[in-house]
Amino acid sequence: MRAKMNLINMKQIIQLFIILFFLCGCSSSSSENNADSSEVVIAKGYYFEGDKKYKIYNGGIFRLNEVEDFKNLFPQSTIDGVSSRIGDQVYQGLLKLNQRSLKVENCLAQSVEENEDGTLLTFSLRDNVFFHDDPCFDGGKGRKLSAYDVKKCYDMLCEPRPDNLLFDLFDGRVKGAREYYDACLTKSENSDGVSGISVLDSLTVSIELEKPCSFFKKILTHNGCWIFPIEAYEKYGADMRVNCVGTGPFVIDKIKEGTQVRLVKNHNYWEKDENNNALPYLDVVKITFTKDKKTELANFRKGNLDMIWQLPVDEMKAVLVSLEEAKNGGNPEFQYQQKPGLSVQFYSFLNSSKVFNDINVRKAFNYAIDRETLVKYTLQGDGIPAVHGLIPDFKQYDNDEIVGFNFDVNKAQNFLSLAGFPNGKGFPAVTLQINEGGSTNVILAEAIQNMLKENLGVSISIEAVPFPTLIERFANGKADFWRTSWIADYPDPENFFKLFYGKTVPQNPNEKSITNASRFTNNDFDAYFEKALSAVDPQEQFENYKKCDEILISQAAFMPIYYAEYIRLLNLNVRAFPQNGMEYRDLSRVFFSK
Repeated sequence: MRAKMNLINMKQIIQLFIILFFLCGCSSSSSENNADSSEVVIAKGYYFEGDKKYKIYNGGIFRLNEVEDFKNLFPQSTIDGVSSRIGDQVYQGLLKLNQRSLKVENCLAQSVEENEDGTLLTFSLRDNVFFHDDPCFDGGKGRKLSAYDVKKCYDMLCEPRPDNLLFDLFDGRVKGAREYYDACLTKSENSDGVSGISVLDSLTVSIELEKPCSFFKKILTHNGCWIFPIEAYEKYGADMRVNCVGTGPFVIDKIKEGTQVRLVKNHNYWEKDENNNALPYLDVVKITFTKDKKTELANFRKGNLDMIWQLPVDEMKAVLVSLEEAKNGGNPEFQYQQKPGLSVQFYSFLNSSKVFNDINVRKAFNYAIDRETLVKYTLQGDGIPAVHGLIPDFKQYDNDEIVGFNFDVNKAQNFLSLAGFPNGKGFPAVTLQINEGGSTNVILAEAIQNMLKENLGVSISIEAVPFPTLIERFANGKADFWRTSWIADYPDPENFFKLFYGKTVPQNPNEKSITNASRFTNNDFDAYFEKALSAVDPQEQFENYKKCDEILISQAAFMPIYYAEYIRLLNLNVRAFPQNGMEYRDLSRVFFSK
């Protein structure tokens, strides 16, 4: 059976109490935010979920915290989850994800038409969308969105600029993307931009693909495809990392880096609810940046925050007690949400480094750690042991067939001996670099540090640095061994496997490698990955993905630790804020009940 079914842990106990809690009728701490979309109805100013009815109120300040600082809010420079979660409230693309189901929906595009083989997509834009008011416009008044804005942003996504980190979204997919990129490098004249992106009229734009791509619509929901006005880029340039001009439900009001980001209601927002009421309902979204998870939880309990995402490991028992008291007739303190995350936590090796270019070292490290123990005891059950490769369970992708690394001390020691370091003798100094932000990273790193010492005789040091610093280091090949995680940018396995696609690795080792930071290269992996990308039949696509997963394990390309389980606590009066496996947030319909 799967590892997650073998664990009798704190997480399962909590789930049991939750079930009992609701069976006992303590409905005021409801699970309504996890209801299926079919159960949700908005009518006559009320929000219905199942047999519950809540009057929709406008106004209020929604307060949440991030334990890491944002890095960059410019759409084409946004490569971290914190920045993306903030930007999702400010910017929009042609398409978006449904917050409950993660299915692709129309957004700035009112409709989309496809040709027979899906290589030509034609988007009709909404006629009532305006950019936020901003000094970049004449008179400071936001102007109307047009197809020319989409064309310009997508052309810019295919330009070799220091602030464009996401060209790989269109490279090899959109017709003419690589040609335009290369022309910009050589400064060749190309005033028409990307040949496959065409403006048909002021509200119609088409995108032609080089070949069928079954997940291209999902790509268009990525933050790299958010639309912004060229006037803002011309005025602010690199300062668009904090000067945001979008079309979304909220506008940046104040940024005090490392302390607070304050968003306010966009009173000129285009979207209405089912009763033609203006969105968003909230007046303000306030995001703070308290780095300590215990302090964050304390602030939530004091009523200073309206939600908390991911609990500190050593506070799981306190949550259990609260749920048990509620089950036994006490007043519940909060709403509880839980979802398996489309996320994997892992340690990366720089495959080209002097230490980790030896596959035997990589295998030794992988066999030397006990993932089930780490999840059961170190993480108090808050996760699923990553013993089935890189990819967590997708609805379409069953990772049961992938045989990952089990805990085997003998194998680990034999591989380290083959590498020339019997019992760890002579093993060079290695530093595990992790990002600051919460105690979980440190607790887990220390547990793995102890396992490597006990089982291999290898001593590693741990260095915690700010998240932007860590990204800068591993992208530039200045980290040999580091902690990272990947939360799906869009719900498709391709989004994970591209992290190891060898053709994105620059030939110059001193050149930045954003996507494939581990600089892993394998011809067979690349071939199967490319077959998966071009497959039209979903079954064929996923069979090729599984081959990719098997190669990553056989080559010990990385060190998987656990698949995430997402836990949220919400204040009792928070409504219409469903959870999903990507922690994708759309606050436009969130409101407070009374």
